Amino acid sequence: MPTSQSADARDRADAEQRAGDGGQAADDGATGADPLPPRLLKRWEIGASGTATPLATGPGGRSWRVDAAGGAFFLREHTGADRRRLLFQHGVTAALDAAGLPVHAPVPARNGRTLVTAAGRGYVLYPWVGGRGRGGLELTFTQCEALGELLGRLHAALDELTPPVQQSMLVPAPRAADAAAAVEAMLRDVPDGDGTDFDALTARRLRERRALLTEFAGHQPPDIEVSTVGHLHGSFHAEHLRYGGSGNVTAVLGWDGLTTGPVAGEVVRSAARLFACEDDRGLDLDRVQAFVRGHRSAFPLDAGQIQSAVHREWWERLCDVAPLRHRYLGEDGAGERAPATLVSWWSAHLDRTLDAFAVPYTAVYADAPGDSPAYG
Repeated sequence: MPTSQSADARDRADAEQRAGDGGQAADDGATGADPLPPRLLKRWEIGASGTATPLATGPGGRSWRVDAAGGAFFLREHTGADRRRLLFQHGVTAALDAAGLPVHAPVPARNGRTLVTAAGRGYVLYPWVGGRGRGGLELTFTQCEALGELLGRLHAALDELTPPVQQSMLVPAPRAADAAAAVEAMLRDVPDGDGTDFDALTARRLRERRALLTEFAGHQPPDIEVSTVGHLHGSFHAEHLRYGGSGNVTAVLGWDGLTTGPVAGEVVRSAARLFACEDDRGLDLDRVQAFVRGHRSAFPLDAGQIQSAVHREWWERLCDVAPLRHRYLGEDGAGERAPATLVSWWSAHLDRTLDAFAVPYTAVYADAPGDSPAYG
């Protein structure tokens, strides 16, 4: 072994082409870019190739849909990539694929390599991924539990297939004072008094965050915590999941985020991304509990680790001002923890949230009623 968007937006995205580590939409403007190196596609045994259709250029670089006699494929270009890290990722996804998990390994070239170099650039070919995306709030409780179990199976396989990770990890917590200072600086950029209604809303949101940072300054989690650590997917959320007609996950994408860290942290981060409402309802804690229960069935941790991870995730969201900059000042970089509106709800329901995430690990946890429509 090698060492919550709207339904309309999702439907549009699902109609676009996607594969590999993430879908990319067709982009006619990409046709003016440098062409593929001659005979590049002949490096793979995919039969006579037809067209290589450019797709929209995303954060990962250029990509193409390749239609060949052997089927449809997704070709991705890498420039300046960490070769060692990329090949490790390929080895991990290949092992997960071989283990029967819904992970698509890169297609080896004729010489057996998964990273092909041509004209000074690297190229990786993946099978084309179909299916559709689904938001976490669209899932029934049974599907939420199955999704949590899938993440647990991935964690179990990663634990078995990758080298051990150091058990004691220093994970510094952000400082409330630093975040409050950043909010103060942002407030100075907002017109006072004679601005627009949006300026007034921006100032109100920033003052709300400043007040929360002051109120909860003494709730910072410790920098070092004893927890189960290992290799993690790194970005397990709706945008990286594809579903088939039966509602089962057919592909887990986004393996560029492969990393190491506390397993409970990924469980909590994923649940918070999957089951956050886009209004003042906060987190759907019923779906959260089903998801955590499913994960427990495949990779059990304990209530203490889960609660510690909830504490840290809430704190990091509280201190993360990037979503505020993005939403109210129009700056790039919303980060992984948007929307910012969840912070106020989570802060007001911190004790309830700590308890709710840990419920699947308590002896009193009972199955949800079988006649609940969410279990359909």
